[in-house]
Amino acid sequence: MDAREQREMSKSVIPFNRPYSTGFELANIQQAYENGMLSGDGPFSQQCETWLKSYANVEMALVTHSCTGALEMAALLLGLKPGDEIIMPSYTFVSTANAFALRGATPVFVDIRADTLNIDENLIEAAITKKTRAICIVHYAGVACEMDVIMDIAQKYSLKVVEDAAHAIGAQYKGQPLGGIGDFGTLSFHETKNLTCGHGGALLIRDKKWTQRAEIIHQKGTDRRSFGRNEVDRYTWQDIGSSFLLGELSAAFLITQLEHMVQINEQRHALWTHYNEALKPLEVKGWIKRPTVPQGCSHNAHMYYILLNPRFNRRAVLKELLDAGIKAVFHYIPLHTAPAGQKHARQSGDLSVTNECANRVIRLPLWTNMPSVHIGFIVDNLEKILKLHTKR
Repeated sequence: MDAREQREMSKSVIPFNRPYSTGFELANIQQAYENGMLSGDGPFSQQCETWLKSYANVEMALVTHSCTGALEMAALLLGLKPGDEIIMPSYTFVSTANAFALRGATPVFVDIRADTLNIDENLIEAAITKKTRAICIVHYAGVACEMDVIMDIAQKYSLKVVEDAAHAIGAQYKGQPLGGIGDFGTLSFHETKNLTCGHGGALLIRDKKWTQRAEIIHQKGTDRRSFGRNEVDRYTWQDIGSSFLLGELSAAFLITQLEHMVQINEQRHALWTHYNEALKPLEVKGWIKRPTVPQGCSHNAHMYYILLNPRFNRRAVLKELLDAGIKAVFHYIPLHTAPAGQKHARQSGDLSVTNECANRVIRLPLWTNMPSVHIGFIVDNLEKILKLHTKR
């Protein structure tokens, strides 16, 4: 990057994320309007569900207003009650725990692996009690958890597995799409995700025995879908449920993103790889740790994060990046340290890896079609900042 490009880059802030459009979304939205059905469960919603069912090789896919909604549906399908326990990582977004706490169940937090920041599969068995009903895993950054081990544990103890695959559309574990391995999988189409409709999600269901009740829960507890198929002459309240539908305008936007998943993820992979190569010298110096992708895991380049060496002050580094015109962020605040986590959940064992890594993570800007020149600018400035910090 020459001096002129450096000056131009420094005049504005590189955003952390920028939603991507394939160019076909507005035509679909116009078609949805002309179809005269905007509230949800229309032709575009059905196209999305058909696509997702085929993609994940599951019995059913239901599009929802959010991944949070999909997780809440999974909790309802499990029939959770107060006193039940759900094993999960503390290093995740609040929705992962909230969905189960809303049913009165207790999230039980287990530590994460230092390499992938996914739940440590070797610590799950120690957290199982007579109250345990399910394991909810999170595929952090679109990199798969060790699913063979987790599924074996679930089978051994007759537990269900919920995959929080909010980061993971298009990612695989040993050739299997993430979200389609456990009993239930949840996806996110939030504007920060690889594929987006602004705010949306999906529930994936592997076993046919859950599908009829899932349809009812999805439709406010009614058998409206059966009515739409002329299987009943009227629909009425059959079970508890809520309004989980994705609006038809959002579905019209989403279907073209789904249809372009391969191209979108390929573009992101190119950017991810560029970051990974450019940041290697900083890792060699011991200033950062780059992401780890275990053998057998095919990630989707959802994010590029680094782990700062603990010697650096993350808050100061983030501020100096912003001063240089780079919007980098951190996440998550571990749920076991949060007020609601301490009230509604408990932890199993020492969560020292969670505590350490949560204080070191920095997520760098990455979005589909991001100019590759941004990466050079970001890495150059990060190196300058860390070099200055080593001298302080």
